[in-house]
Amino acid sequence: MKKKPNLVKINRWQKFWTPARILVIGFASLILLGGILLSLPIASENGQGLPFHDALFTATSAVCVTGLIVVDTGTYFSTFGELVIISLIQVGGLGFMTVATFVLMFTGRRIGLKERLLIQESLNVSSMDGLIRLTRNVVLFTLAIEAFFAVILTIRFAQDFPLGRAIYYGAFHAVSAFCNAGFDLFGDFKSLADYVGDPAVNLSIMSLIILGGLGFTVMVDLGRKAVARKHRLSVHTKLVLIMSFALLVIGTLGYYQLEHNNPDTLAELPAEDQWLASAFASTTARTAGYASINYETMSESGQFWTVLLMFIGASPGSTGGGVKTVTTLVILLFVWTVVTNKEHTVVYRRTVSPRTIYKSLTIAVISAMTIILATMILVLTDGKEFLRLLFETTSAFATVGLSTNLTPVLSDSGQFVIMIMMFIGRLGPLTIALALAARANKQKGDVKYPDGNLYVG
Repeated sequence: MKKKPNLVKINRWQKFWTPARILVIGFASLILLGGILLSLPIASENGQGLPFHDALFTATSAVCVTGLIVVDTGTYFSTFGELVIISLIQVGGLGFMTVATFVLMFTGRRIGLKERLLIQESLNVSSMDGLIRLTRNVVLFTLAIEAFFAVILTIRFAQDFPLGRAIYYGAFHAVSAFCNAGFDLFGDFKSLADYVGDPAVNLSIMSLIILGGLGFTVMVDLGRKAVARKHRLSVHTKLVLIMSFALLVIGTLGYYQLEHNNPDTLAELPAEDQWLASAFASTTARTAGYASINYETMSESGQFWTVLLMFIGASPGSTGGGVKTVTTLVILLFVWTVVTNKEHTVVYRRTVSPRTIYKSLTIAVISAMTIILATMILVLTDGKEFLRLLFETTSAFATVGLSTNLTPVLSDSGQFVIMIMMFIGRLGPLTIALALAARANKQKGDVKYPDGNLYVG
């Protein structure tokens, strides 16, 4: 007689594999695979292989589309190593479930409910309606945008490098910029410093960063608007566009005001280049990681301004990190509602649900507490300047990748903290919390207790 399967064990096993846990384990597995590949002798120029902890750090930074590095990407890694890195960036930026779903669609395989739940969690959308079509559009839009700007960058880089290298550099940096990763191949940890006043490179990279940071649902919504003029943009899309534009303008003005007299950043540049560098800094601080000026020699006020912009980050459902633009705007609108003694938080004649407000506040509080805790740990383990440590931890959590050149000299324990911060930041603090928490027992009804008299403020 065949033994009947233990249904209790199977049920428990199925309950364990929640979408949040699958995403966490999936990203961790991808990082581990990337670390193994980058530690191989073939991945380095010297043929000796990168120590595994450094390889794992690099893989984490690539999969989490951050850009913080412990070895110089352009000079240390071989072509094989660079291709591994850009592949990890592309999969990490899109999300491994998005890529897997697109492959299944391409091969004609059926996509079940469990896969759809994973995609929904990965893309951070509220409904499963049209989810497969959205996934297809996300991948096609991404490849089209990357290809378009890869051509532009190739034309520009062809003036400085042989054609083959120009094509390679154009494709690499187009993917890295759109995924908000910030990895570059120019060597010596200098990022885009050689192109600080170059309009073609700056505007192309900025456009890629902005498009990648808007969010996939917003890009699809804008695509529909471009095709059908009568299509009405969603409230979410409008808020993302308004907040993104406002942050870009405010960030640019802030950098110019704080740094235009600093000879180590903007003061030595022509006036037009100062504005271009300020706009680039404002764009890249929102989770991209490319740098055209030196953040180590930036004023303390400029560094703290960068921390604030990094904390806000990109938009929901994008390749970027941070608490997100809409989250920040919802909190500001809620504060305004309380200050003006109104009952409901309203935007574009739509009421923001209490659940959305609570979620936004939870994300902001958990994010701030995580950054503070990580910074204090680094103060104890490495004892560097507090502001620079705060800068690095915020950059890691928001998956930005900007650095005051502190990450490569951190202790092993300090770099491990940065790795954890990148991982939490890419998946989101709520996803990590849901993955770690046991599934709550469903009660037949919610119990309403008497109100407690608490005094705040």
